Amino acid sequence: MRLDRPRIAPLEDADWPEEAAELKERFASSGPGGDRMLNIFRTLGYHPDLLRRWLVFGNHVLMKSTLPPREREILILRIGWRCQAEYEWGQHVAISRELGMTDEDFARIVAGPNADGWDPFEAALVRTVDELHTDAMVSDTTWAALAERYDTRQMLDVLFAVGQYNMVSMVLNSTGVQLDEGIPGFTGP
Repeated sequence: MRLDRPRIAPLEDADWPEEAAELKERFASSGPGGDRMLNIFRTLGYHPDLLRRWLVFGNHVLMKSTLPPREREILILRIGWRCQAEYEWGQHVAISRELGMTDEDFARIVAGPNADGWDPFEAALVRTVDELHTDAMVSDTTWAALAERYDTRQMLDVLFAVGQYNMVSMVLNSTGVQLDEGIPGFTGP
């Protein structure tokens, strides 16, 4: 973790703002095993209006996007890695494992687009993240590689997925949201 303690302490159950009662209930069983609330929601709960509005966009990117789940997770994991957002990485390793991704997949994501074992399209996804992170723009070559398979909506979903998780990574790193119990960090399984 980039910070060893939170700059904004996660809300305790009794401390949630009254106007966020429905959010507290919504997230009460969002953690591993469905028995505890994730630290990200306990942190963002201080600002219920922001949390409500962000959830609409975040839900699209994570659950309703036009991207196949594995490809979406490659994008999210790579931007989490590039931002050194250990909380984001750990949460999405857990999600990706449920999709069948393996330690070899995670090692390739860390190694980058030129790592052995990528198919050309998945390498282009990783390259997309790197280009957006470094230059805030996808190169013509990488764009063309994605456009061979993706339609316009998918191309937009790629850009917004990387942008969403870049922003979330900045928030997590800056507020010091700590790993949830049972979620691995960069050195975990």
